[in-house]
Amino acid sequence: MKNDLKKMHMDWFTLRFTGPDAILEQTFYQYYATRTLLPLRITLVTGILVYGAFGILDALMMPDHKTIPWLIRYAVVCPSLAVMLGITYFPRSYRYIQPIMSFIVALGGLGIVAMIAIAPLPVNYFYYAGLILVFIFGYTFVYLRFLWASLSGWIIVASYEMTAWFTGTPTMVLISNSFFLISANLAGMLACYNIEYAHRRNYFLTRLLDQEQQKIRETNELLEQRVAERTETLERTNRRLTQEINDRQLLESQLKQAEKMETIGNLAASVAHDLNNILVGLVGYPDLLLMKIPAASPLRQDIIRIQNSGQRASAMVQDLLALARRGVADKEVIQLNELLGNYLQTTEIQQLQKEHPRVTLETKFAADLLNIRAVPGQLHKTLMNLLTNAAEATMAGGSVLIATSNRYLESVHRGLETVPPGEYVVLSIHDNGIGIPAQDQKKIFEPFYTKKRMGRSGTGLGMTVVWNTVKDMEGFIDVISAEGKGTTIELILPVTREELKKIPERVFVDDLRGDERVLIVDDVAEQRDIASCLLEKLGYRVMTAGSGEEAVALLVKNDTDIAVLDMIMDPGIDGCETYRQMISIKPTLKAIMVSGFSESSRVKEAQSLGAGAYVNKPYTMEKLAVALRMELNRTNQL
Repeated sequence: MKNDLKKMHMDWFTLRFTGPDAILEQTFYQYYATRTLLPLRITLVTGILVYGAFGILDALMMPDHKTIPWLIRYAVVCPSLAVMLGITYFPRSYRYIQPIMSFIVALGGLGIVAMIAIAPLPVNYFYYAGLILVFIFGYTFVYLRFLWASLSGWIIVASYEMTAWFTGTPTMVLISNSFFLISANLAGMLACYNIEYAHRRNYFLTRLLDQEQQKIRETNELLEQRVAERTETLERTNRRLTQEINDRQLLESQLKQAEKMETIGNLAASVAHDLNNILVGLVGYPDLLLMKIPAASPLRQDIIRIQNSGQRASAMVQDLLALARRGVADKEVIQLNELLGNYLQTTEIQQLQKEHPRVTLETKFAADLLNIRAVPGQLHKTLMNLLTNAAEATMAGGSVLIATSNRYLESVHRGLETVPPGEYVVLSIHDNGIGIPAQDQKKIFEPFYTKKRMGRSGTGLGMTVVWNTVKDMEGFIDVISAEGKGTTIELILPVTREELKKIPERVFVDDLRGDERVLIVDDVAEQRDIASCLLEKLGYRVMTAGSGEEAVALLVKNDTDIAVLDMIMDPGIDGCETYRQMISIKPTLKAIMVSGFSESSRVKEAQSLGAGAYVNKPYTMEKLAVALRMELNRTNQL
């Protein structure tokens, strides 16, 4: 078996690869062309000089007949060699080098044969020696393959024999010249055969070596994969194992970051639902109070402040969920330049400039910037974190540049992350401050990693929020920095071809009123009470149920037009299953879904069954009523 692997299968006459090695033929041509390119160019330059220099011999040997030989040398052969030299600089022409070079070698030989035909006696008897020089060049120096070189050689020999015969060359001279000429041609063929065979053999052995090396690499990769799998298992059971190689150290670093994010995510998930249920009261009850008290009451501002506090608390919960990438904020199509321009006019930026008076903010926005999908509030926080870090890095004085641009990647871009090809909008924040050491650049996005003074300048979560916001947008981050040379952080965000939504018109309470029958399903009594009060104030006839099972039983005995379903009800069936059972009783029943968690696959499944909008908690009267009214007004689609 080993001997079969080392045996080269080829046609011994043409030297072409055959049998299992036939697939090597085309790749060998490319290999042979590139390996012989430099010697070929040197030979072509030498050939021009030598072929041209023999014009001196023409002038000495046949001064009266030199015109035509010179035309052959300087108007035909030498220019052809020069053209061939130029062709070698065009990679697309490599496949044609062999036939073209074979033609030029034959042309050079035929040129000498033509000189023999016109040269006077006895000068023409001696010019055959020039053909031997052509053989030397054609069979060896220009690296013609055996078949092409042999074709040129025998064309030259046949042309000489016919020319010598018709020009009346004496028989003994013809025999002598033919003897040397044919012998030189055969010797050249043998040399050319051996040269091509050696190159083919080297190429074949190189391929064998590459295959063996590839097998070794694959074996090593398999072993490394098994080691990695075993190492990962050991790390899950024993975190105290130390890493012995750089790759394992990187894996450990990534694992620790994942654990931190998982811890934060579990913490956020454990409290988010209860917090949002509590906040519903802070956000919802003020709506009820505002409807009961006069417009001129001095209490209105206090109640609005309570409601705003509840909404800010809800935003804080969303920030915490953003760290775990479990937020419920809906993305929308935005124009980044417009968002940045508006944000730079806010009090937050004014306060930042007040705290860092020696730092100047500069902007450079692309005029034709494409749209992206994002959550404006999250982008505001991301931008504020980046600008704060940049300003603090340039406290000694400097500038911070905010720039936007379109970027189209035709191939994979490798930086801090690997970015696949595609269309992107790039938001970059550049400062000329102290820079980030190379060893810290991958750590700055880890939770609680900070070199600032805790409680005064940073909490260690700002850049983690940036990272998760970008990941929620399915984007990428790149960091370009060096100590003492400033920092550029690029947010590489995927483009959307969707158009910007029109600003919604103001909604009036009267537009939200109705008298339809509404079934509110929620496992938290306070949630049911708030929703009931809000909707009853708007004229709706409300029923409530504390579980999915109770709602289904209630629907059997009482008709309703629409259900407001909480997605997560524990214990018992969730909102999706509740809606599935309800429409089996009343197929035309409409519904909207509410929850404090993200818009999960269960929400989408319920919507595929016919449910309408999704509303995240805590909701205001306007937000809940608008979703309810839109669903009631929606024409049933059969």
